[in-house]
Amino acid sequence: MKRLRRHSPSLALAIITLIGLIGFVDRIVVNALVEPLKAEFGLSDAQIGTLGFAYSTLNIVLGVVVARMAESRRRLTFTAVGTLLWSIAATACGFVNGWYQLLAARIAVGVGEAVGLPANQSLIADYYPPGRRATAMSVLLLAAPLGAFVGLAGGGYIAQIWGWRWAFIITGLPGILLAAIVWLFLQEPERGAHDALKDEQVPPIGTVIRRFVILPSARHLLIGSSLGSMVGFGMIAFLSALISRRFGLPVGEAGLTTALISSFPAALATIGGGVLADRLAPRLRASYALVPAIGLLLAAPLYFLAFTRSDFVPFVVFTSLAALVQFAYLGVTAGTLQNMMGSRMRATANALTNILGGLIGGLGPVLIGLLSDRLAATGLPSDVALGYAMCGGGLLSLWAAGHYFLAARTVANDLNAVREGTHA
Repeated sequence: MKRLRRHSPSLALAIITLIGLIGFVDRIVVNALVEPLKAEFGLSDAQIGTLGFAYSTLNIVLGVVVARMAESRRRLTFTAVGTLLWSIAATACGFVNGWYQLLAARIAVGVGEAVGLPANQSLIADYYPPGRRATAMSVLLLAAPLGAFVGLAGGGYIAQIWGWRWAFIITGLPGILLAAIVWLFLQEPERGAHDALKDEQVPPIGTVIRRFVILPSARHLLIGSSLGSMVGFGMIAFLSALISRRFGLPVGEAGLTTALISSFPAALATIGGGVLADRLAPRLRASYALVPAIGLLLAAPLYFLAFTRSDFVPFVVFTSLAALVQFAYLGVTAGTLQNMMGSRMRATANALTNILGGLIGGLGPVLIGLLSDRLAATGLPSDVALGYAMCGGGLLSLWAAGHYFLAARTVANDLNAVREGTHA
C-alpha cells in the first residue's frame, strides 16, 4: 500500500480540496431543500436555521480533540476516516422520517467532518512554503464556494426531479470513494519542512491559545473571520428560500440561481483574495488584512441593495457583487494564521479557529431565521420579512471589516516576530 502513496503537493492539494468540496456539499445541500423540508415536516425558519447550528456544535468540540491527536499522528488517516464517516451520515439524511431524526443525522455529519477536516490546513501548510501558503489555502478553500454550487444547484434539481431524499443520498455517496483515494495514494508530508523553526514536541493547547492572544493581528483576524462566517452562513442558509418566495422559482431553479449568484463570485473572491495578498505582500505586508477588510466593508451596502430589490435582475447583480467582495477574506486569513503558528500547532489552531467560527458562524442562520419569523408575525409578506432579516445579517460585515483594519496595523510585525522566534 505504501508503494502507491506519492509526495506530490499538487496532487495532495487537488484531492484534499475535493474532500473539502464534498464536505461542503454535504453541509450545504440542506439549504437547497428548505422549502420541501418545511412542507414535509411543518418546520419554521428558526428550525431550519437550527439545523446549521446543530451541525456546528459537536463538530467544533470534537474537532479540537481530533486536532490535538493529529499534531503527533498521521494526519491523512484522520482525513480518510472522517470523510468515510460523514459521507455515510450524509447519505442517511435521505432516510429520516421526522424533524428529530433529521437533526440527529445532521449532527452526525458534523461529527464526521470534525474527524476528517481539522488537519487539512496543517497538511497543506507542510506541502507549501510560507510565500505560497495564502494562494494554496485559497485553492483549498475554493471547496466552500464550489461545494456550495454543487450542493445548491445539484441538490435543488435532484430534489425537483426525484425528491429531497435522493438529493441527500446522491450527494452523500462520493465521499466514500474519496476516502479510499486519500488512504491509498497520498503520502504524509514532513512537518515543518518549509519552516525556519521546527517544533519537535507538540505544545500544550494553552500555548496555541496564547499565540492567538499575544499577537494582536491574530486576535483580530480570528474575530473578523468568525463574523464573516456568521454573515456568509446566514446568507447561504436562506438565499434559495428567498428566491423561491419572492420570484416564484421552483426548488431546482432557485437552487441553481443561488449557486450561480453566490458560489461562482465567492470562488473568484476566495482565490483572487489569496493571490492578490501574496502578490502585494512583498511591498505591503498589511495586504494580508487589508484585502479582506476592504471586501467586507463593501459587502454590507451591496447586501442591502440586493435584498430590498423586487426586480430579479437588480437582485441578481447586487447579490453577485456582494459575494464577489465578501469572501475575499477566506483564503487570506487561513494562510496568514497558519504562518503565525508552529508546525505542530497548526491543526490545533485550525480547530480553535473553527470553534469560534463555528459557534459565531452557526448563529447566523439561527438569528436570521428568528428575525424572519418575528417580522412575518407582524404581517409582513414572508419574502419581505426574510429579506429584511438578511439585510440585518449583512450589516455584520461592517463589524468584521473593522477587525481586519485593526489587524492591518500589526500583521507585518507579528509575522516577522513568529518567523524570527522573537514573539513573547
